[in-house]
Amino acid sequence: MPERRRKPRRLGGAEDRALIDMGRAVIDLEARAVAALGARIDGDFARACRYMLGCEGRIVVLGMGKSGHIGGKIAATLASTGSPAFFVHPGEASHGDLGMITPQDVVIAISNSGETAEIVTIIPLLKRLGVPLVAMTGRRDSTLGREADVCLDVSVEQEACPLGLAPTASTTATLAMGDALAIALLEARGFTAEDFARSHPGGTLGRRLLLHVADIMHRGEEIPRVPLGASLTEAVMEITRKRLGFTTVTDDDGHLAGVFTDGDLRRLLESSPDLNATPVETVMTREPTTLAPDMLAAEALQLMERKRINAFPVVDGQGRVVGAVNLHDLLRAGVL
Repeated sequence: MPERRRKPRRLGGAEDRALIDMGRAVIDLEARAVAALGARIDGDFARACRYMLGCEGRIVVLGMGKSGHIGGKIAATLASTGSPAFFVHPGEASHGDLGMITPQDVVIAISNSGETAEIVTIIPLLKRLGVPLVAMTGRRDSTLGREADVCLDVSVEQEACPLGLAPTASTTATLAMGDALAIALLEARGFTAEDFARSHPGGTLGRRLLLHVADIMHRGEEIPRVPLGASLTEAVMEITRKRLGFTTVTDDDGHLAGVFTDGDLRRLLESSPDLNATPVETVMTREPTTLAPDMLAAEALQLMERKRINAFPVVDGQGRVVGAVNLHDLLRAGVL
């Protein structure tokens, strides 16, 4: 017979409150543990950064158990912010993976106790390679703390676990120290948003930082356009055909003279104009806000939000209309 699933036990109000109180207590305790790190961003922190800035190879992060999970995240953050890094499992390092570490590298070893056997075992081998060793430990007087070239203190007063057993506050503090290192190095290297996007080309961040207006704009016959002298009827028909919510008005050389939007039309209809007899240039918006083809799509989105306008013409350096973009184009491109 199939195994019956146990239904979650219904809790009363007092039990719910106890769960909420415990959750808040954990957050408060871990917040204090992270806040305490501020006083430890000192000369040792700067020395660790200098080792990594001078690294001609890779930053290699070591850690066992929960420290290993944190180490993997720290390595990933370093790598994505301009400091090439990777994680090596210290247990595997003793069985061949130590060959992944070269004299040109810098090693970050993470151990709350500073006595993790798998890490202590390979310290002499790292010393023989002449690799700078940066320790992240809760005990500066441990084997790892003493043998490291730089020791970063990530100790905490207590774990958030009421049993004092599960790594909680200590792993949070270690992760925060890793983030501090990564961002300090990012600043020192002059790492830019474009650099960040190049290491995240497949995600939303990459699209926001690498996509330009020219990549998503409507071109050629898709651009809503009427000439100077066109009637309001012609402008309305062009807005309807192109379905971008506006039309550009251009001179004989394609230079932008103004724009007319469906919002302009709605406001204008209150005065019952003669659509056939009214030239569009008498009611269009002159000198409208425009986009440049090389503008980042994310900047175009910010401009739309700031101006509260959902569509813009795109003009080149000579003021000629070369495209059109609206909010739906940015949505389809995944810029939001």
